[in-house]
Amino acid sequence: MSTPVTFGEGALSRAAALVHTLVTVEALLLVAASPGLAALLLVGPDLSNLPLAAVCLLPLGPALSAALYALHHRDRDLTDLHPARAYWRGWRLNAVPALKLWAPLLAWLTVIAFTLTHFSATGLPGWWAVLLAVIGPASLLWGAHALVLTSLFAFRGRDTARLAGYFLFRHGRATLGAASLLVLTAAGTALLTEALPALLAAPLLLSLLHSSRPVIAETQEDFTE
Repeated sequence: MSTPVTFGEGALSRAAALVHTLVTVEALLLVAASPGLAALLLVGPDLSNLPLAAVCLLPLGPALSAALYALHHRDRDLTDLHPARAYWRGWRLNAVPALKLWAPLLAWLTVIAFTLTHFSATGLPGWWAVLLAVIGPASLLWGAHALVLTSLFAFRGRDTARLAGYFLFRHGRATLGAASLLVLTAAGTALLTEALPALLAAPLLLSLLHSSRPVIAETQEDFTE
């Protein structure tokens, strides 16, 4: 005899809960990042404005971290949903730790991008361009692991940075999953609209959490008490 399913526990209710959580987290992420995103619209497309664009993207780091926290701690029960509460709790807990990692990453990526876009003026040999073109995506993948770790665990910044580098090679599938999301986002941005990453941030972050499950599990088992 099958057990009766109460309201809020069925497949349709779980799907509705997921959609509600994604929409709420997406909206709050855009609100939290809006000062920088609004300023970014005022920055011209000239390549010399890359440092200004990086400054505009600073609020995005804590906003993404809070979104990962809220999605990780989301409720599956339609009758007990508090995604907004979870989001702002994640922002309060992780804003400063996330910014400590996000700001150096943005600065490093800005240096790489500025060097590549003005490479003829640097006087460097051509192999430097190839090297930087490899280091840039690798830094983004390291940043994806670091963002997940700093959003879900209370490590010191340097410990988070070391763990992110360790997991970059330790869990190849997780890194490959993050890489596929970066490629998908870049392709969608190039082919459709520059606003695509912002509009689909919540589903993309949920996918990142899914691909990072081995990283999260090992961190909980081996690096926390």
